[in-house]
Amino acid sequence: MLEALLRRFIPHYQDTHDPIVRERYGLLAGGVGLGLNLLLFAVKLLAGVLTGAISVTADAFNNLSDAAGSAVTLAGFKLASQKADERHPFGHGRVEYLAGLGVSLLILLVGVELGRGSLEKILHPAPAALGPLAVGLLGLSILVKLWMGWFYGEMGRRAQSTALAAAGADARSDVLATSAVLAGLAVSHFLHIQLDGWLGLLVAALILRTGWGAARDTLDPLLGTPPDPAMVADIEGLILGHPQILGVHDLVIHDYGPGRRMMSVHAEVPADGSLVELHDVIDRTERELKERFGLEAVIHMDPVERDDPHSNRLHALAEELAREIDPAATLHDFRRGGDGQVAFDVVVPYDVALSDEEVRAALTEKLLARAPECRPAIGVDRSYVL
Repeated sequence: MLEALLRRFIPHYQDTHDPIVRERYGLLAGGVGLGLNLLLFAVKLLAGVLTGAISVTADAFNNLSDAAGSAVTLAGFKLASQKADERHPFGHGRVEYLAGLGVSLLILLVGVELGRGSLEKILHPAPAALGPLAVGLLGLSILVKLWMGWFYGEMGRRAQSTALAAAGADARSDVLATSAVLAGLAVSHFLHIQLDGWLGLLVAALILRTGWGAARDTLDPLLGTPPDPAMVADIEGLILGHPQILGVHDLVIHDYGPGRRMMSVHAEVPADGSLVELHDVIDRTERELKERFGLEAVIHMDPVERDDPHSNRLHALAEELAREIDPAATLHDFRRGGDGQVAFDVVVPYDVALSDEEVRAALTEKLLARAPECRPAIGVDRSYVL
């Protein structure tokens, strides 16, 4: 069914790297969500009137907020698809993340309001009526939300969209919330126990939990996260596939929205190599990264000596000593200067307890103890990848 829907409304729907295709994913998902959530709002509001239950009425307004979230998603995808301009040279892709954050804040607002109304119902309980029509309406809403959770989740997976993933998580939480309301009303009806306010409070907690998780997932790419380790391995494999490139380090990926990523990396090349030849290799590698990963890559060349036995011995010694500080530590930009100077950068993970200065001091002490003729000049980096 989904394949037929995508073929009907999204030409070339498999090409999700295309900003136009991604825009159409968002518009289709947002339009479907807007229509269905407005329908569910009306259905649940009617069920709330019939039962007199605060939990059902609050659940209806939860769907109204979902409709507002769908409208935000629609606007977000439309704005994110705009081309780069003089004020936004990297495009508008991060608007999609902001749209997801807006949906998350709406979810949290609904959770707070629902919790407030439920507390009032606990303090001032009133019986709720449960009839066949109300049961049927709530059951129908559960089935619709089940489908919407699957639909949003699949659309988000295909388009790699955090905004659609957040909408899918919200739909799945709605299924739990409405199911809890329906089960609780049945218990109240048959056992004459006033659970309406407590059920509303449970629904509010579920909604707040979903909203917090969705907000966290949309904030992460805005704040910046490490790139996927598997992707890093693939990138490094592609770069090192060129025999003229001896090593890579300081790999950073900047995310300006889905399909809009830039990458910078340092590539070690032979110090005695042909500058023209190495420049051609670097240019070709940048094009390959663009074609394979969709990354706008900038590669900085670092010349390294390969055939100096003394430099190689000191390099191996420095690597050994760095791993004594942390097994994951690595070295780059190793070079020797006049008067015995040995300069290099050591890379340690972020979770190393030592400060940068403490790492530098410890490694300097170890190196001087083993090679007192050296004058170490050590820089300290923290690794960008997990």
